[in-house]
Formats: sequence, structure tokens, C-alpha cells
Amino acid sequence: MPSTPLTRVMIVDDLAIVRECIRALLQRQPDMSIVGLVASGEQAVVEARRLRPDLVVMDLVLPGLSGADATLLILGSLPRARVIVLSSSREVEHVRVALRAGAHGYIVKEAVGSELAGAVAMVMSGGEYLSPQITASLQHGELNGGVSGFWQRLTPREREVLRRTAAGISTAQIALQLSLSPKTVDSYRSRSMRKLGLANRSTLIRFAMRHSASMK
Repeated sequence: MPSTPLTRVMIVDDLAIVRECIRALLQRQPDMSIVGLVASGEQAVVEARRLRPDLVVMDLVLPGLSGADATLLILGSLPRARVIVLSSSREVEHVRVALRAGAHGYIVKEAVGSELAGAVAMVMSGGEYLSPQITASLQHGELNGGVSGFWQRLTPREREVLRRTAAGISTAQIALQLSLSPKTVDSYRSRSMRKLGLANRSTLIRFAMRHSASMK
């Protein structure tokens, strides 16, 4: 029976001790292979394109290019990669920034030892993970409220195109349903990306799918 392919992981943090701690935690998992240790956002983008990891464990606060900006660029090049953001912050605004960038998970650093393995398993199986402290904010509506505010930047027609895109409807079908040309549908999506501060279409679609309930 063929063996299961290892999950290739790149770790990004400006502190060497944190990188080594995360590597030690992940190396306990038999299906993990650490392929890169990186200290900056710029280096993370370069090394991700070279190494093509399946998973990036990304510090949010980095010298130079931020973890969120690096996440956007990495997912633009590697749309199938998964990203888990680590941060010492529980601030809802920081979580919003990470999710807008396309991150699939957010772990507060103080809990990384107890949460990382479970978060990786959930994210690599196609799910998402937020530390319980963040989930509490989500349940109280703080995070969703902020996402709803993002949608207010869009016109009703832009939101409608995005809703249908998130539902998996093709450009040609959306154009037919809304009596538009395919080029106009693409224009609405491009304007939505600019207004939401998202780097590319794949990140826009992930963001819309994640928060489709708030698109009203």
C-alpha cells in the first residue's frame, strides 16, 4: 500500500526561538515535513514560490512586509496552499486582516502548544480554525459585524455578482442571469477586489464563501 504524502510546511516568524518551537511541535506529527524556516514576509513570498509548501504557518507581525500581505501574495501564486496565522493579538481587527488576506486559521501564540496540531489537522482537511478566544468574539458578533461593514463598500450589483460567484456559478451563467456581458461581470469582480483590498480573484472568492451569510 502506498504511503500517504507528507504535508510540506513552511514556518514564518522573525524570532528564531519561535520558529524552532513550532518546528518541534510539528515534527511530532508523522505526516509533517518542515521544508522551510523563514524570518520575514518578503523572504516568505520568495521561498513559498520556490518550495511550494502545502501549509504556511505565518506570524502576523513581521519586519517589512506584514504576514497578511505575505499571505495575500503567497495565495495568489499558490491558491491551493493553506495558511495558519499566529499572533500574540486577540484584537478582532487583526483577525479581520488575516481572514481578508485569505488565511484559513488564526491561533493566538500563547495557546500554540495546545492548539497547533488540531488546527493543522482541521485546516488541511479543508476546514478553518480560530482559537477559542477569537471564536468567542465571533459568537458575540464583533467579527461578523466588521465583515458586514466591508460589504457596505460594494454596490448592490457588485454584491449580487459576488454572491453568485461564491455559490459556484460561472461567469457566463452570471452574465445570463443578470442580463450582463461576461466582461461586465469580470469588471464588477475587479472593482470588488479593489474596494475590499483583496489581491486576486481566488482570494476574493474564498473571502466571499467564508462570509456569504453577511452579504445582504
